[in-house]
Amino acid sequence: MSEIRYLLDENVDPAFRAALLQQDPTMIVWKIGDPGVPSTGTKDPEVLDWCEDNTFLLVTNNRKSMPEHLTDHLAKGRHIPGILELNPNLSFGETVEDLVLIWGASAPHEYQDLILYLPVS
Repeated sequence: MSEIRYLLDENVDPAFRAALLQQDPTMIVWKIGDPGVPSTGTKDPEVLDWCEDNTFLLVTNNRKSMPEHLTDHLAKGRHIPGILELNPNLSFGETVEDLVLIWGASAPHEYQDLILYLPVS
């Protein structure tokens, strides 16, 4: 079982969670707004704090401001398990495939303090 855990940003289609869990039901895939995670509308810096505190990789489609938020987060001496940026040019299936590949073939420390833009393959 992988140590990778995903937190889907609130603007990520919830169908990704269903598709990921269909690939492997042992995956941990939570979404902003779920019980125990930041609520819908939580500011990105607070989401990054939560991801750090709970060791979740953030899956987002926020390419515009997330790099700046990560820079600010790191400047405070904080760290992040990683941010995975979705690519609007990838199909739904290709995106799921990449997330499954990352989950199955990676260790969390490989993405620490990084933003990875999909695709990885």
